[in-house]
Amino acid sequence: MTDYFAGDSRTQHERMLAGDLYIADDPEILRAQQRAVRLAAEYQAAYATDIEGAQPIIRELIGDLGAEAHIRPPLFVDYGTYVSVGDRTFINYNFTALDVARITIGQDCQIGPQVQLLTPTHPLEPGPRRDKLEAAKPITIGDNVWLGGGVIVLPGVTIGDNSVIGAGSVVTRDIPADVLALGNPAKVIRPLQDDTTAIGDPGHGAG
Repeated sequence: MTDYFAGDSRTQHERMLAGDLYIADDPEILRAQQRAVRLAAEYQAAYATDIEGAQPIIRELIGDLGAEAHIRPPLFVDYGTYVSVGDRTFINYNFTALDVARITIGQDCQIGPQVQLLTPTHPLEPGPRRDKLEAAKPITIGDNVWLGGGVIVLPGVTIGDNSVIGAGSVVTRDIPADVLALGNPAKVIRPLQDDTTAIGDPGHGAG
C-alpha cells in the first residue's frame, strides 16, 4: 500500500481531529468507538425502565448536551464526544450522528426520527478509497431548526436558524436561515416568516 503519511509523525487519531485524511486503525480511535457503542447501549437499556435515571449516561456519551435537551434512544454515534446539542432541543428515535468531525446542533431544535448527520467523507479515487482513507467535514445546525423524519445531512453542511427541512430530504449544500427546503437534493422552496397566526402545513416537516 502507498505510504500516504510519509514525513507526518501524527497519529491517525490526530489526523482525524485535524480534518485530514486518516485510516481508522488507531487503537485510540477503536477505544473511543467502543466506548460510544457501550454507552449508547447502556442508555437505551436504562431509558426503557427509568427515563430520568438514564440521563447521566447520555450526558456522559454526548460531548455537550444542553439544559432540557432530550434524545430518545436508540441513537448511533461514532464517538459522541464531538456532538454538541443545544438547550431544549428534542431528538427523536433512531438518530445517527457520525461525528468524525464536530456536529453542532443549536437550541430549540426539533430533530425527527431516522435523521442522519453524516460528517465522514471518502476519496472519489479508487486507489485511496480501497486503502481505507477517509476524512470528515463538520455539520452545523442552527437554533430553532426542524429536521423532518428521515432527513440526511451530508458533510460540511450548515443549516441556518429557524429553517425547516422537509421529511426525507437530502441536504447536500448549505441552507440559509428562515427558509423551508425540500427534496433530494434539498432546495429552498420559500422563506418562513415569524407569523404565529399562519401555521404552515406540518406534512412538510413530518416528525
